[in-house]
Amino acid sequence: MNTFTEQKAVVTGATRGIGRAITEALLAQGATVIGLYNGNTRAAEELITNCPCPERLQLHRIDVSDYQAVECFFRQVEEEFDTIDILVNNAGIRRDAALAMMRKEDWNQVIDVNLTGGYNMTKFAIQLMMKQKYGRIIFITSPMGHLGFAGQANYSASKAGQVGMMKSLSKEVAKRKITVNCISPGFIGTDFLDGLSDAQVKAYKKMVPARRFGTPEEVADAVLFLAGKNAAYINGSVLEVTGGL
Repeated sequence: MNTFTEQKAVVTGATRGIGRAITEALLAQGATVIGLYNGNTRAAEELITNCPCPERLQLHRIDVSDYQAVECFFRQVEEEFDTIDILVNNAGIRRDAALAMMRKEDWNQVIDVNLTGGYNMTKFAIQLMMKQKYGRIIFITSPMGHLGFAGQANYSASKAGQVGMMKSLSKEVAKRKITVNCISPGFIGTDFLDGLSDAQVKAYKKMVPARRFGTPEEVADAVLFLAGKNAAYINGSVLEVTGGL
């Protein structure tokens, strides 16, 4: 496993589910993590309280879809750390509805957070990474970006957009020794799946050849791999963590 001592990582959606597992995995490997969250202060407080190395963890409440707030955040990061080594674009939301019945607000909000938020974070992260000619950028996308689910047109569009952005960006920054990749988790046992009925859970598990949902820790392990120095020749790729979905 790679070690990340003295590396600085920014993780969005850092306090719950997959994001929390990523944060904890990076901390366990020696990184300093600057985590972003937007709404759940209780989850943020719990993460800090239970963190075995709070001196290497910072949490900031920021809406990643707010361009000016993100720009201000990265100014603060630059002042304190000068540069960063890793960005994990994990923040994401769902607002499911059939497209014909979908509210305009629900379309816009999902695109703004999942896709535009990734643009905002990545734009300013690259500027810091270019100073040292090194970086690892990882988008947490979804198989729904190419499979699609009824009722998830907005979510699927945002996730497909993340892959397209990653593909283009990976070609722009490769010469600076910055890699850009996606990790595509399938059904992962987090509160992101809250609201599913028992029948839906059973049906979805049958779709997965592994016949189970994944764990946040399994996604975090994939992040550690792509974020490490040994993954220098992996660029512009989508790593699926789906149990064979």
